[in-house]
Amino acid sequence: MVGTGEYTTGFVGGGASGSDKKVGVVGLTMFDLRRRGKVGKLSMVGTSGQKYPAIREHLQKNITNVYNGLDTSFESYPPNDTRDANAYKTAIDALAPGSAITIFTPDTTHYPIALYAIERKIHVLITKPAVKTLAHHLALLEAAKKHGVFVYVEHHKRYDPAYADARFKAQKLGDFNYFYSYMSQPKSQLETFKAWAGVDSDISYYLNSHHIDICESMVQTLGYTPVKVSASASKGVAVSLGCDPITEDTISLLVHWVKKSDPSKQATGVYTASWTAPQKAGVHSNQYFHYMASGGEIRIDQAKRGYDVADDSLGNGLMWYNPFYMKYAPDEEGNFAGQGGYGYVSFEKFVDGCRMVNKEGVGALEKLDGRGLPTLRNTVATTAILEAGRRAIDEGREVGIKEVDGAWELV
Repeated sequence: MVGTGEYTTGFVGGGASGSDKKVGVVGLTMFDLRRRGKVGKLSMVGTSGQKYPAIREHLQKNITNVYNGLDTSFESYPPNDTRDANAYKTAIDALAPGSAITIFTPDTTHYPIALYAIERKIHVLITKPAVKTLAHHLALLEAAKKHGVFVYVEHHKRYDPAYADARFKAQKLGDFNYFYSYMSQPKSQLETFKAWAGVDSDISYYLNSHHIDICESMVQTLGYTPVKVSASASKGVAVSLGCDPITEDTISLLVHWVKKSDPSKQATGVYTASWTAPQKAGVHSNQYFHYMASGGEIRIDQAKRGYDVADDSLGNGLMWYNPFYMKYAPDEEGNFAGQGGYGYVSFEKFVDGCRMVNKEGVGALEKLDGRGLPTLRNTVATTAILEAGRRAIDEGREVGIKEVDGAWELV
């Protein structure tokens, strides 16, 4: 597990995260997959070993003591008294070919970490966005093919039951016409992300990546491809909270889609993301979309799912929770029982894919691409759109996307 922050351990700034990931996602899922016999030895690597005593105490208290003594042991890099930005190399060098890593680190580090692992025949899961540029995405794709490893992008919204059902139903609604999405997180998250927000990445890469992937996976089977992107960004709030002056608050991308078999059929996608949403909105993440096609439309609001809790100890008083993502309540025997949550399912799909490639050989990689999983090959368009959006803001122009016989470029 590369990266020891909120998503991996739930440990932020010396204690448990204040978000909906208080005990993390990656670590808890991997500890449970080990209990179930799907993974073996676990290790974790960050840049500062000084955090590990507190992280281990946090995991013991919030996972082991809660879920029937669930084993949370792991080997750690670098040593407890050391700070080393390249510790990931030592950790990866300790793995045998056919092992796997997960990458939950700032976006600019995804490419070098993933490439280092791929070149040593290690399977790789990368948090979204996979990388920040189309060139890096294609380079990783070529390296993965050369070394015969499975590289998977952690687009967990594909496994949200409502989103998965919508993707299926969209196939029978005719030609794609319009898609609008919104996703947000409260401005308190900027405290967690302050070290890299706006500098190493932006809110579009971080959150728009979810709905762009959902839309692309819905419409690429209908023959649609993105051809040009324009973008707009708002600023002011993040900067007032102490973020770098270049940090944007909210970013909207406008994407023009064309049906390859009939260019007269065109569609519009609008994708908006913000990390300066109100603190007391009652949800950690607003997330919804509207899809319209020639034969019908789909609307999904996955922020308020008919489950709210009023709690006098909460600053907000009323919260809408999402146990469909990660279900932290134990079962009747006291074991972790969140195996059906779409956050967990995403990682299990990756682990199963790694085991399949190790068993069947490189021929399994084509099968996995064919299943429509969020593999590197199946997410090229998403990276192209995200980079085009960033360039559209930086360069003040509309950016074209060109794809001919599987070869992609921005123009």
